[in-house]
Amino acid sequence: MTSPAIDRTSTAAAPSPHAYAIGLLVLRLAVGLTMAVHGGQKLFGWFGGGGVDGTAQFFTSVGYPSGKAMALVAGLTETLGGLGLALGLLTPLMAAGLLGTLVNALAVKTDAGFSFFAPQGVEYELLLTTAAVVLALTGPGRYAVDRFLPVLRSHRLAHGVLAVALGVVVAAVVLVVRG
Repeated sequence: MTSPAIDRTSTAAAPSPHAYAIGLLVLRLAVGLTMAVHGGQKLFGWFGGGGVDGTAQFFTSVGYPSGKAMALVAGLTETLGGLGLALGLLTPLMAAGLLGTLVNALAVKTDAGFSFFAPQGVEYELLLTTAAVVLALTGPGRYAVDRFLPVLRSHRLAHGVLAVALGVVVAAVVLVVRG
């Protein structure tokens, strides 16, 4: 059996590294700013959010101990993690923080039973969770603050895998504390 012939005269252009970098930038901005706004709702009551006190009441009602502390942790994680992700600053770590809060959001949403579609469904949280994992694994792309940090200048898959593992472990610990 002979191997198939390879057409070496093809004029197809190679994918542009700038296209990938811009795609990752758009994804980082969309996910990061969305999560930062959610954090602002929890911390400051912006955009119709409950602020720390309202969020604390909600967290207490769904079984988290020390609702006010949990509201502050979730709000700060979403705000700072979202802004860091948007900037491409410590991207794997920021994605891990968002992953942890999103895993908890998924757990709360599925307590009453699993539904995929809105309004009680998890498709929104699942999409954000997946995007956080993708950004942790791929890195921030060319247009990011991480490009100026010696350790993260060239993203390594190991950084992403460790970040995802960290996010899942911390989320699991918080869920165990929740009961």
